[in-house]
Amino acid sequence: MAAGVIKSEGGGGGRRRGRRRVQPMAEINITPFVDVMLVLLIIFMVAAPLMTVGVPVELPKTAATALPSDQEEPLTVTITGEGIVMIQNTETDPSELVVKLQAIAAERTSDRIFLRADGANAWNTVAEIMGALNAGGFSNIGLVTDIAGPSPSGDDG
Repeated sequence: MAAGVIKSEGGGGGRRRGRRRVQPMAEINITPFVDVMLVLLIIFMVAAPLMTVGVPVELPKTAATALPSDQEEPLTVTITGEGIVMIQNTETDPSELVVKLQAIAAERTSDRIFLRADGANAWNTVAEIMGALNAGGFSNIGLVTDIAGPSPSGDDG
């Protein structure tokens, strides 16, 4: 910070007699400090939105120990085009779905479940089954789709 000098004697013109006393300025100049803070504020305002991720991705977690050899088979719930609900390969009544899922969730270590739904189903049906999956204790729901389907612009991919 810069320190200035204040003259102690007022002076007019004419001859100067004696020496003038010089006192250091006791005030702090905060202008450079404010300038630096404003620049930092602008940098953080620009950089903060760039640190967020647009697409959520579940990154793999690694550990120093080896993975167990008997991993759980992924649990899959399927809704056929006729509206039949199946857990793995077993047909299930939709009214009993929550009870069966709670029993399965009690035995599993993972809360991940995959939902396969035929495109002919109404969204209401799919949403109801997703709610049942959540009520059954599975909060990590993955929707299974095929690749190379139509693009959002309507072109076939």
